[in-house]
Amino acid sequence: MTQEIVDAVKVLEQEKGISADTLMDALADALLSAYRKSPGAAKYARVDLDHETGDFRVFELVLPAELEEKLLSEAIEQQERTIDPETGELREPEEPELDPEMLAPYEAQITTKDVTPEDFGRIAAQTAKQVIYQRIREAERQMMYDEYRDRVGELVTGLIQQSDKRYTLVQLRERVEALLPKSEQVYSERYDHGMRVKAVITDVSESTKGPSIVVSRRSPELIKGLFELEVPEIADKLVEIVGVAREPGYRSKIAVVSHADGVDPVGACVGPRGSRVRMVVSELRGEKIDIIPYNEEPARFVAKALSPARVREVLVDDEEMQATVVVPDDQLSLAIGRDGQNARLAARLTGWRVDIKSESEFAKDESQHDYEGEEEFDGRCMAVLSSGRRCPNAAIGGSTYCGLPQHQALSRFSTSHVGVLTGLGDSEIATLADPESDDAEVTAIVSGAEANFVEPSDEPVAEAEAAEDTVEEAEEEAAAPVDGESQAE
Repeated sequence: MTQEIVDAVKVLEQEKGISADTLMDALADALLSAYRKSPGAAKYARVDLDHETGDFRVFELVLPAELEEKLLSEAIEQQERTIDPETGELREPEEPELDPEMLAPYEAQITTKDVTPEDFGRIAAQTAKQVIYQRIREAERQMMYDEYRDRVGELVTGLIQQSDKRYTLVQLRERVEALLPKSEQVYSERYDHGMRVKAVITDVSESTKGPSIVVSRRSPELIKGLFELEVPEIADKLVEIVGVAREPGYRSKIAVVSHADGVDPVGACVGPRGSRVRMVVSELRGEKIDIIPYNEEPARFVAKALSPARVREVLVDDEEMQATVVVPDDQLSLAIGRDGQNARLAARLTGWRVDIKSESEFAKDESQHDYEGEEEFDGRCMAVLSSGRRCPNAAIGGSTYCGLPQHQALSRFSTSHVGVLTGLGDSEIATLADPESDDAEVTAIVSGAEANFVEPSDEPVAEAEAAEDTVEEAEEEAAAPVDGESQAE
């Protein structure tokens, strides 16, 4: 072997990061394989290759008959017997070969003989060339695999190289291509040759032709990655996207929360005049985006998740993870969405089952219950608000009322209407809510409050309800979640 090959191996070690010793060991294995294919080759042989000079010699290994028989019998025992698929019979094991690793412990019993062929230099040069090329390809494939295997879920940019009915090839960089399967494409998008697209890596696996990289345009992680590019507050961890619900090509809802005082998570994602969310919508080819402020209280979170519809109240069942949402009659279709899309996305985003009812439907159901009698307790707070509706909160353990002091104080009265508390101060309400308060003091407060309490008639209730609805609508419109599409427009 020439010195030029040794120098080339050292250059490859520096440029490609391939170990010179690894290449030399591969050359020795290839030379041994080439020798065994030559006419008159010895049954057992080894190749000694000098890593510094490139000189090599082929030695025949002469084994004692007893040792050879022993090693062959051990090799046969280690072989696994296979079944012929055509006949269904066990195949006879082939004659085993003794690897150099098996012969190494018995080196003292084995004699060697130099059998290097005279014309082996030409064969060695050809073999060295083939092995070097093969190792370079293998090393490059391994380096590409090592680079991308830890990038699953990461946003990447590529150029469309080829597109057909089965899949689309995306070039990420020189000699690195990713597969965009039909199942990961958005049906309304076109992928023309040379188009630049952003996608999320969903899978990286090894193959004989290099790393197999699969990317997706349907993954919810795509929206997270796009917002992280456009919103510095998300990249700096000041704002976090805690949930994404998406129907690719149609609409998405994201829940955001701020980890820094004074940072509005919704405003940060929308950007000045909607500039940030507009860029994301543009990359998603016009897909609508609702940005929802996250709230730890399920009722408020579900109400916001149904944006852009206005919500009257939300009744939650913690055990069943179900929320009953009451909306104005004219908001019912908007809350449900086309083919139930808005309700479906809200349920995915919050993790709660969402049942939407109109006010008239809910009032009809509520009219079947008498809140002033000994009705069956259903786990919901029994307090009746000034609007005539029941409190939407769940009752706390050991009580039929929620944790609000005003509602706990109602347990002292024969009525559950909050109007009986009118005229009482905070200290008196606190006394009534405390189960350990003095009975005489409680009796005096209750007697005075009930004496001044007049059961509201239907007309005042209706007027109060209308006024309350007007206030609620104004508040909800002021605090409504931002719709990405409307901001972009």
